Amino acid sequence: MDNQGYSAAERLERLPISGYHRIIFIIIALAFFFDSMDLAMMTFLLGSIKAEFGLSSAQAGLLASSSFFGMVLGASLSGMLADRFGRKPVFQWSIVLWGVASYLCSTAQTVETLTLFRILLGIGMGMEFPIAQSMLSELIPAQRRGRYIALMDGFWPLGFVAAGVLSYFLLPLIGWRDIFLVLAVPAVFVLAIRFFIPESPRWLEQAGKLEAADKVLNGIEARVRSSLGGAALPEPLRLPRAVTPPGDFFAALKQIWSPQYRQRTTMIWSLWFFALLGFYGLTSWLSALLQQSGFAVTQSVYYTVLISLGGIPGFLMAAWLVERWGRKPVCIVTLLGGGVMAFLYGQSAVFGGNVALLISTGLLMQFFLFGMWAVLYTYTPELYPTSARATGSGFASAIGRVGSLLGPLVTGLVFPITGQGGVFALGAACFAIAAGVVWLFGMETRGKTLEELTESQIPG
Repeated sequence: MDNQGYSAAERLERLPISGYHRIIFIIIALAFFFDSMDLAMMTFLLGSIKAEFGLSSAQAGLLASSSFFGMVLGASLSGMLADRFGRKPVFQWSIVLWGVASYLCSTAQTVETLTLFRILLGIGMGMEFPIAQSMLSELIPAQRRGRYIALMDGFWPLGFVAAGVLSYFLLPLIGWRDIFLVLAVPAVFVLAIRFFIPESPRWLEQAGKLEAADKVLNGIEARVRSSLGGAALPEPLRLPRAVTPPGDFFAALKQIWSPQYRQRTTMIWSLWFFALLGFYGLTSWLSALLQQSGFAVTQSVYYTVLISLGGIPGFLMAAWLVERWGRKPVCIVTLLGGGVMAFLYGQSAVFGGNVALLISTGLLMQFFLFGMWAVLYTYTPELYPTSARATGSGFASAIGRVGSLLGPLVTGLVFPITGQGGVFALGAACFAIAAGVVWLFGMETRGKTLEELTESQIPG
């Protein structure tokens, strides 16, 4: 077939979902999974680290927050780098950075050096998250894009559960340093990425690298044909052309605040901030609430992991619903559902910490909240053009990480005044605000190509 005259988007959008798409998905999702494990592991190792270094509660809180500080820096920087220099190299180096930083954490002999290494780890993770969603959104056709990105986000709760299981079995045997060493090993996935993950043809085209884009597209089309048993590919359909020539390093940042995208940016930043403020403000208290209800530390870890299992059907349901209902309604429902269950979870303390009530409300809370995460990662990159997609996703993530930093701090201030019920009521209020913002200012993106969404200026 003669591909002359067709854009990268037109050639990518006509491709049937194939085994090649699934290989790309698995590699990106596994990187996401191991990032999640590294971030979640501090939840389970903090007690041992606190005891070894003799940390106060304030020092332990600072150490726990250090990764989020790094994520703010990483997410802010990586988007602009990826929009300027390409998705693939930034994605690769983000994985190298968190792998090296995880190894360095295993060598830390003081809390100061461990805090520094956790900041470096956070920078790597902060870089990886927005690039992963941008890459996947640009390589998967519109009709399946939402489902695949939502499924990728599902590797987040899986990583949290895996971190809990790993620490439960290995911590008594090898200690926290060797666990960080084990977590550094997955950085070898950068080798797989080098060979199997292509640069985004959409990015190459808008950057003016037309020959490179054509070469990558030819390779993708050949692999798709091969995975489909040599079947002919459908003819491309004409789509809106939305190619923006590259500007200076800050051109993408200016673009997301241009009149066309200003409302989208305000909406998605508000959504990320309030959603993550509520989420991390609550999850930092999941285990503490159980311990204060009379459970031993090992029991609280076990129940926290058990509650997190509710996130698995949550993201699976969201991955299905985003293509049936749409991004906007699923986002609102998961936020409101998570808020209601968070409120009920907090009020369960009134009933003397009844195990059945704690577990059931906790499972439902995580069901909705991890569904919320799936929609967040699906929705965000769809709101921006290729020339600013990574920047838009990166800064939204960075604003969310500010909420992540403030969440535990705010709950720590509220708890002495209002108790457990007040903490979870505050979290519920954050989710309600986020849902209201999406309802009022969000636009629907289901079933539309990224180029069609770039042309759309009216929310709806």
